[in-house]
Amino acid sequence: MTIGVLTAIGDTGREAALVSSLERRDLGVRVVRRCIDLPDLLAAAAAGSAQAVVLSADLRRLDRDALTRLAIAGVAVVGLVAPGDEEAERRLRQLGLTHVLPADAPPEEISAAVLAAVEAGPIGTITGPALGFGDPADALPLTAPAAQEEEPLAPGSGLLVAVWGPAGAPGRTTTAITVATELADLGSSTLLVDADSYGGVVAQLLGLLDEAPGLAAACRAANAGALDVPALAQLARTLSPTLRVLTGISRADRWPELRPAALEVVLAAARSLSAVTVVDCGFSLEQDEELVYDVAAPRRNGATTAALEAADVVLAVGSADPVGLQRLVRGLGELRELVPGAEVRVVINRVRRGPTGPGQPEPEIAAALERYAGVVNPWFVPLDIAGLDAALAAGRALVEVAPESSARAALRGLAASLVGVTLPERSRRRGRRAAPSRS
Repeated sequence: MTIGVLTAIGDTGREAALVSSLERRDLGVRVVRRCIDLPDLLAAAAAGSAQAVVLSADLRRLDRDALTRLAIAGVAVVGLVAPGDEEAERRLRQLGLTHVLPADAPPEEISAAVLAAVEAGPIGTITGPALGFGDPADALPLTAPAAQEEEPLAPGSGLLVAVWGPAGAPGRTTTAITVATELADLGSSTLLVDADSYGGVVAQLLGLLDEAPGLAAACRAANAGALDVPALAQLARTLSPTLRVLTGISRADRWPELRPAALEVVLAAARSLSAVTVVDCGFSLEQDEELVYDVAAPRRNGATTAALEAADVVLAVGSADPVGLQRLVRGLGELRELVPGAEVRVVINRVRRGPTGPGQPEPEIAAALERYAGVVNPWFVPLDIAGLDAALAAGRALVEVAPESSARAALRGLAASLVGVTLPERSRRRGRRAAPSRS
């Protein structure tokens, strides 16, 4: 079987020599088209005329988004770099290419790489980034300054927590901010990421200027193959020795900047930057864009999907009222279809007497969730209007302006459970999980 190959090599003389060598010899590959630029290459790949492509690092506008489109088209990729050009090789590997050769490699070696890439499959040739970890000083310490004797963070070992909730403003962002700040206060180095593609407000709630969204910049760097851990550390705002924030887009029309493939790279780097990464996600899980278009179109909800699929733990936030609980039950069904293997922890926010009846709300809500969604032991967060209003007015977290808040105590317990920290009994009195009703 002969493999059809596309070529897109900037040095036309070298490209002509390679094509001629492959045509003269039976090496299992055949060049079906020489592409003049990236749009020509993408069009040829989408037409299904080849199974692989050999391209050079100097191909104009080559980025991770283009490689993702090649993978969607079912085309395996082999990259060529000028001999001795370590920077070009590093960039291709950070873009996710696993098969990279010097441009002067013999035709036999190039054809063998093409065959191996096709055997691995298009997705197998474009993987996560080969991130450079740089100077360890660029990453936040794993623990608080008082416990520096602990082991440093191993590359890629950080915990990724996605905070999601259905439509209706159940308090996703407040939960994400409070959990992140409590994790930092407990001593875990933490990165808070605002990945809400409908317009994030993390920067506003924390009193930060958001003219240059850090996440959009990180996604651009990832798409260009220029993102590593030190670069991510520079793009994130440092709020304390153990807390960084990657601000999001404040305008909903900027959602195309949060490409899923690029966000995956950002989150992979985040695992090496901080012990815990908390991602504030958008509400919508719809996948309609893939049904409407027959080409690789931008997906508005792709950032949310990418974050949820990458997460180790998903905090599903719902509001403690009949409408909010109904939305949560329906949303949990969609969430389980999207990420069936994820660990989902249900957080019931704004718990108070009244909306669910005259009795204690926790047992009633727990019984309803167990009956209609199979949820046991949800985490309850009381409604603390005074504390939350004080935090909103000051542009600060609850730990700073309302340390005695009942909502803060509940979310501190949740944060502690994520990293296996045992809190003193006094700190656990509020916000603990309620036992499900036996009724």
